[in-house]
Amino acid sequence: MFYLILGLLVFLGVHSIRIFADDLRTQRIAKLGLPVWKGIFALLSLAGLVLMAYGFGIARLTPVVLWQGAKWARDVAGLFTLVAFVLIVSAYVPNSRIRGLVGHPMIIGVKIWALGHLLANGNLNDLLLFGAILAWAVMDYRSLRQRDRAAGTTRDPGSWANDIITIPVAVVAWYVFALYMHRVLIGVAPFG
Repeated sequence: MFYLILGLLVFLGVHSIRIFADDLRTQRIAKLGLPVWKGIFALLSLAGLVLMAYGFGIARLTPVVLWQGAKWARDVAGLFTLVAFVLIVSAYVPNSRIRGLVGHPMIIGVKIWALGHLLANGNLNDLLLFGAILAWAVMDYRSLRQRDRAAGTTRDPGSWANDIITIPVAVVAWYVFALYMHRVLIGVAPFG
């Protein structure tokens, strides 16, 4: 569990700077420059991600079962993950109606993804990984909404025409990941 926890601390710590130390972030960017800041951020994020993946893999070798996920929970997790894929893709489609309505679709997608995985998986390492990511996403969404209100941010409602791209791309990406890549990358076949 050590590497999993260390990876979570590094990855979520870096991603929490705007939540807890936005002024420090602004100072560091002013001192280092945006490209250097982004480079450091990316390297630390990658290191945290690698540590999380390594630690999660090790923890799965000796599972500590807290609860047994029901069959329905796996089906719900698949549905939640599909919704998460749509939201995450919409974060990158310019003038997406989904993005215009939701505001921060990436973070909401992460919350839905984490919640679905918590419902379906009941080992201690699952609770640590998905629970920590869900807690972080809740705090980050709250922080983003506070910054939006403070800045008086208004969103362009976007166009459903642009979501003609979003939804099929997300569904195909979800399908390929769920049926093929999840087993290769994670070691678990979500649908059998």
